Amino acid sequence: MNLTMSGHHLEITPAIREYMTSKLTRVTRHFDHVLDVNVIMSVDKLVQKVEATLHVRGNDIFAESSDSDLYAAIDALIDKLDRQVLKHKEKRADRRHDGGSLKHLHGEAAE
Repeated sequence: MNLTMSGHHLEITPAIREYMTSKLTRVTRHFDHVLDVNVIMSVDKLVQKVEATLHVRGNDIFAESSDSDLYAAIDALIDKLDRQVLKHKEKRADRRHDGGSLKHLHGEAAE
C-alpha cells in the first residue's frame, strides 16, 4: 500500500504521520486490496480537516472529516473509511455469490 500525505497550511510531523499510518492498519486489516491512499490535511481558521481517497481495485473510496482537534478528525475519518470499505467488500462478495447462484439457477432451468 502506498501512502501519500500532504498538508495545506499544516506541517505533517512524524507523530502525525505515525498516528495516521497506525490508524490506517485498521482499514487494511478488513480489506487488503487497498492499492494506495492519498491523505490531505488542512487547517482553516480553527478547523482541522482531513480528506482521504483509497484506491481499491475497481473503485475509489473518498471520505472527509473535520474537527477542532486534528487527532479527533483523523479518528472520525478512519471510522468513515472503515464503514465504506466494509460496505465495498460486502458488495463485491454479494456480486460474486449472486452471479454464481444465478448461473446455477439458469443452468437448472435449461436442463
